[in-house]
Amino acid sequence: MVSLGYAWHCFYVPANEIAWATDYASAKQQATKADKPILLYFTANWCVPCRVMKRQVWADSQVKELVNAEFVPVAIDVGDPHNAEVMDAYNIQGPPVTIVCDSQGKAMDWRSGGISQPVFLEFLNSSH
Repeated sequence: MVSLGYAWHCFYVPANEIAWATDYASAKQQATKADKPILLYFTANWCVPCRVMKRQVWADSQVKELVNAEFVPVAIDVGDPHNAEVMDAYNIQGPPVTIVCDSQGKAMDWRSGGISQPVFLEFLNSSH
């Protein structure tokens, strides 16, 4: 019973209220209009660190507030063949990878691997 509870805790992913762009092209358009940096998040549904980040980082109220106010966020599913071009452009080998780009898509800062909430907030605050 304990292991079942632990598994649920590790893999349960709450809904979040981040205003994700639908794709990379629309994120670039939104970023140009809003004069905001793009926050690229390369993820996959099979990626355990991605699930942990979704539950512990992306669902955090401070993260949601900062991301929605200061960035145009877009989640890129590395398993979707339609995303191969953007993955190649940023040399993505596997998730999770988080990249802050200017509105034209030029990478300014990045982190790979799972990131804790405090480290993620520090990364976001230093990147815009």
